[in-house]
Amino acid sequence: MNMLRRPRRNRKSPVIRELVQENFLSLSDLIYPMFVMEGQGVRSEITSMPGVARFSLDLLLEEMQECVDLGLKTFALFPNLPESKKDKYATESHNPEGLYLQAVKAIKNRFPDIALMTDVAMDPYSSDGHDGIVEEGSGGFEVVNDETLVVLAKMAVAQARAGADIIGPSDMMDGRIGYIREALDKEGFTNVSIMAYTAKYAGAFYGPFRDALDSAPRFGDKKTYQMNPANSREALIEAELDYAEGADFLMVKPAMAYLDIIKLLNDNFDLPIAAYNVSGEYAMVKAAAANGWIDGERAMLEILTAMKRAGAKIILTYFAKEVAQLRKS
Repeated sequence: MNMLRRPRRNRKSPVIRELVQENFLSLSDLIYPMFVMEGQGVRSEITSMPGVARFSLDLLLEEMQECVDLGLKTFALFPNLPESKKDKYATESHNPEGLYLQAVKAIKNRFPDIALMTDVAMDPYSSDGHDGIVEEGSGGFEVVNDETLVVLAKMAVAQARAGADIIGPSDMMDGRIGYIREALDKEGFTNVSIMAYTAKYAGAFYGPFRDALDSAPRFGDKKTYQMNPANSREALIEAELDYAEGADFLMVKPAMAYLDIIKLLNDNFDLPIAAYNVSGEYAMVKAAAANGWIDGERAMLEILTAMKRAGAKIILTYFAKEVAQLRKS
């Protein structure tokens, strides 16, 4: 047969396949989410996330050292707090002597050259389990927007003061990026970046994370502030606002079911796009691999590469340490 084009010629050997490969997954693309809890010498495994644990600060620093030695450079920190530290207004979130801010300080003192991303949202500190202040009215409860911004700004400034490199507002309140940017700049933190959770969907993939933090809503759901999974054009509205308000990165969360949204933002904005490969996505791969239904290692790399292919420059993933261990071996 006379065929001018034979695409298989570019697949005929490992060397040639790598030569023409379009997307590569690098450790520098990854942010490793980690969980800190109170206590000493405590490592608490998260049953729904095999291989992921909550650590007391002393063991967290040891675990981070291991990760740094493997080549990981960027981390995102989340707190697990007892109910006694939670209240309606998340006051513990900006307590300079509290677990989270002390952990941020300790991490940056121990690892000054890493990049540390912090989480700005009320739910880990809220007795209501919501990302904003809850007010009750005749029609039920409402997560109020503008009053919440004041708390979020206090939280962001406290995190910057403790040493955060990147602030991650995960709350989805309207106007929070501009409000936080103004608060940071007013306090002299003009070099602290903001990674906006721009398109954060009210999806079904967050369960294990909420187990890890015990931060599930005590009533209702988050559909009045997180996005409808059926919508894509709405993500452009959110992205335009976050861009205009001063975000340095735009994030899509979750990632696997929202590759089209990652591509949509990457095609329309010049800022780096981040994807959050969330806990439920991680747990599904681990559960299927444990049952022998899939090759977990191959599936992990395929999923993360797909996020890069869709346009994500940055990936937050619980697979980060595992990827680093593979690259080291």
